[in-house]
Order: sequence, then structure tokens, then C-alpha cells
Amino acid sequence: MAHRIMRPRTFQKTFLSPFSPIPATIARPVAVSQCQTRQSSHSPLGTPPLQARKKVTINTLHNLHKKQEPITMITAHDFPSAHVADHAGMDMILVGDSLAMVALGMEDTSEVVLEEMILHCRSVARATKGAFTVGDLPMGSYEIAPEQALESAIRVIKEGRVQSVKLEGGQEMASTIKRITERGIPVVGHIGLTPQRQNGLGGFRVQGKSTIGAVKLLEDALAVQDAGCFAVVLEAVPAPVAALVTKRLKIPTIGIGAGNGCSGQVLVQVDMSGNFPPGRFLPKFVKQYGNVWDESLRAIEHYKSEVKSRAYPLGSYTYPMPAEELTEFERLLETRGV
Repeated sequence: MAHRIMRPRTFQKTFLSPFSPIPATIARPVAVSQCQTRQSSHSPLGTPPLQARKKVTINTLHNLHKKQEPITMITAHDFPSAHVADHAGMDMILVGDSLAMVALGMEDTSEVVLEEMILHCRSVARATKGAFTVGDLPMGSYEIAPEQALESAIRVIKEGRVQSVKLEGGQEMASTIKRITERGIPVVGHIGLTPQRQNGLGGFRVQGKSTIGAVKLLEDALAVQDAGCFAVVLEAVPAPVAALVTKRLKIPTIGIGAGNGCSGQVLVQVDMSGNFPPGRFLPKFVKQYGNVWDESLRAIEHYKSEVKSRAYPLGSYTYPMPAEELTEFERLLETRGV
């Protein structure tokens, strides 16, 4: 917000009291030195990265894959989480339906609806200047028919302001994926463990552990590739299987719990940054790189303590008032008996 400084001038200053009217008006010149710079009590969070970078596009991702340079992806669910991910230089930011649990306190991903996903996509898109953005299609927004899926994908792109969509499913979703990609909307596939279908899978279970399961995984991967996906997420798959599938595809694979033989990796930001209380369950594949919860807890507890002791706010955290103005205000209060 731009700062605004009052110009020197003489004006009529009327002191008003809720207790009784004060008829007198006091005129005096006011100099710039007596005025405060006006600032908002809040300020926008967004600031450009110190080192600006070119916007990541699908061509960028294709080039990374061609060079066999791992693609980095992380989830974000709002402006702050996307802002820090973008500043960290992530290649891709996924607005995953995992936000149902980590941002909205729901039990699983099946609860979140399209309108909620669009809202979170918009927030993430505002913060993301460099990374390539992907928005999840939530359960119930694409399974009925390809036309329904296309309509939902258009909304996520148009209203959510992200650059692509992701949906779960393999061969059975090929016609749906094709319908979306034929209309120019980039799609990321998602096979292996598909959390939206956890009830049908018997829970969160590793996929592709048997020969039959591994064959099905490869067939699903080839099907979504042929349908037009530019990348595919492999979730909770044995590392050797994921590596073999990756080698047989022309598009990059993004692993989550699928080993480092994939073309890239994705993790839920809340999980990897440690932004959760002690005792919370973490999947085996999650490496915790930080402890945001402890640092936030320490800061908030310190703030609480200083407020209780009146140590905050003092000195530099308060706005000054010219001494003569304060004296005049105190005199008026005494005069009026307030």
C-alpha cells in the first residue's frame, strides 16, 4: 500500500466527545513533522522471489524429462503455502484434494467438492508466478460421464486459474481423459493407489505388488498416456515396478511412495514440512524435512506470554503522538471531567 503524508496546512480540528458536546474548535497549523505516515494494519503477503525465473510450462517439463532431470512437485492449498513453494523453486505445484484433510479438517478426500477445490486453486494461483500449477478434480466431479469431466475441468482452469487438472483412474478413465485433452486442457493422470477409491481398494494399500497387479499398473499407465496425459502420478507402488513402468512410458511419472526411479516426486507439503502435532500418522514414504508445528507453537506461546505480562506491545510497536497534542487531549479530559 502506498504511503500517504498530509501536506502542511491549517485546518479546523473539532474535538468530539461521546459524553457531552464540546463547542470549541481549535485552529492551529500542522506541520509534516507532526503527522504520521499512514499504513494499512495489514499488508499483502505476496512479494516476488529474489531471483525471478521463467514460468514453467509443459515444454519445460518435457525438457526436464528428456534430460532425465527429476521433476519436483509439492502440494499447496492456499496463498501462503503456494507462495513459499514457488519461492523455493518447485517445478510444479499441485492443489491436491488432500487439502480436504490438511486444510479443511475432513476425514478423507471424498468429502471435498468442486467449488471448494476451485476456491483453493484460485488462492494458490495468485501466489504462483513460476511453477506449473495443477488442480485436482475431486470425487464426484468427473466419473459420471466425459462431458461432466470436461465441464469440471473447464471450471478448474477458467475459475481456478491453474494450468492443468489431475484425475484418478487408469484404463476405465481413458475416454474421459481423451475428452478433456482434445479440448486443449492438459491432464495429469493418477494410478496405483487412488485415494478417492480407497473404499473399493480395501483402504490405503500398496498397489502392483503381484505380477497381475504390476501388469495392470503398466496397462493403466499406457492407457492414460495414449489418452493424452502429459504426466502421470504413481502412488504407493513398489519401487522396482515404478521404475520399470517409467522406462516404458514416453511421459514423465511423478512418484509418491514409488521410489526414485520415477521421473519426479511429489509430497504433501504439510507432511514433509512437519506442520502437524505430535502423534499424527505419516505414511512410510514421507520424509519430514522440517518442524513447522513446533516453531509455530513456540512463537504463539511466546506471544501469549508477552500479552499476558504486558511486555507486548511496547516502544517501537506502538504509534507515537505529538507531546503537545497529548497534553491538550489530557487537559480537555480534565476540563470535561471525563
